[in-house]
Amino acid sequence: MALSDISIRNAKASGRPQKLFDGGGLYLLLQPSGARWWRLKYRFAGKEKLLSLGIYPDVSLKQARANRDEARRLLADGIDPSAKRQADEAALRLSAANSFKAVAEQWLARQEVADVTASKNRWLLESFLYPDLGSRPINEITPRELLTVLRKVEKTGKLESASRAKNKAGQVFRFAIVEGIAESDPTFALRGALKAPTVKHHAAITDPKKMGELLRAIDGFSGQPSTAYALKLAPLVFVRPGELRKAVWTEFDLSAALWRIPGERMKMKAAHLVPLSKQAVTILRDLHALTGRGRYLFPSIRSSQRPMSENTVNAALRRLGYSNAEMTGHGFRSMAATRLNEMGWRADAIERQLAHAESNKVRDAYTSAAQYLDERKKMMQAWSDYLDKLRRGASVIALERRATA
Repeated sequence: MALSDISIRNAKASGRPQKLFDGGGLYLLLQPSGARWWRLKYRFAGKEKLLSLGIYPDVSLKQARANRDEARRLLADGIDPSAKRQADEAALRLSAANSFKAVAEQWLARQEVADVTASKNRWLLESFLYPDLGSRPINEITPRELLTVLRKVEKTGKLESASRAKNKAGQVFRFAIVEGIAESDPTFALRGALKAPTVKHHAAITDPKKMGELLRAIDGFSGQPSTAYALKLAPLVFVRPGELRKAVWTEFDLSAALWRIPGERMKMKAAHLVPLSKQAVTILRDLHALTGRGRYLFPSIRSSQRPMSENTVNAALRRLGYSNAEMTGHGFRSMAATRLNEMGWRADAIERQLAHAESNKVRDAYTSAAQYLDERKKMMQAWSDYLDKLRRGASVIALERRATA
């Protein structure tokens, strides 16, 4: 007699398992605990086999019968339902292992980038790509599907985020190709498909007269002494703000007038050498009397075990009356790059001093970090001398071009 929901609910558990048959090999196994498990008994290749179809009432009688009928259709086609289920589950596990998120996490783990860059990469993936693409098998994602996701971001007005998310997705897809997980990068088909974001440059003062005004304002800064020293040193070394604020005393050789920044602290993970002008060395010796007993040149005011916050220099510039649209901590790099190029110094030397070289060419190699070092030493001293002239309000003259080697 076929089962009914009433007969199933009224069935009483006993001291041993009971089989309540429905037909076509389907039965409900009633356990002594009261649990009710659907089972399908069938034969394949001359052997009797069992297939689990779920637990009642999570799987209703109607659904259990539908599952039985589907299994019997497979049998009619010569397919073992148990074997197919195992294959489907294996494919699902493989799909999960090769999902966009799983592959992206592998890619993230292998990136040797600064902490701030790693955080930005994760934020882009988690904010804009994982919600729609995270569970999708990476090899099945089409250009159209990716474009739909990116245009959702674009419609919110976040054009820069959409562009960066596309670039980050492309890096993940290319990693998957190298690992043999994907066959193509759908971002190649999306060139020009998104609205171009407005390029925003770090605000910087590059006019010589205004540079002099800024340097005099810095000299008059009345805030925290360590912040004042950071403001004075920034234009002389023009490293990235994070590289400056996290500087530690063990990186400096004041006798040799060199600052050796290890690769792990650089954006491109490549070791970097900063020649120190006489003016920079003087500032550093004065600063050493203030913070030299600790680790950091510019410790946080809350804890000497941490560097100053990333906003400190920018906040100091605001205090001096310079808005975000006029000058930023990063702007000292643009200031130096613009003026040094205009003044005839070799572009390669300037770029090397800005640490713009590709990481795969200079990774952790001070020999490469020392490229153009003699020329850069002359350039950095000439740059400091030039800034001194501007600070004094001297007539604006171009830096003397280096002697041709």
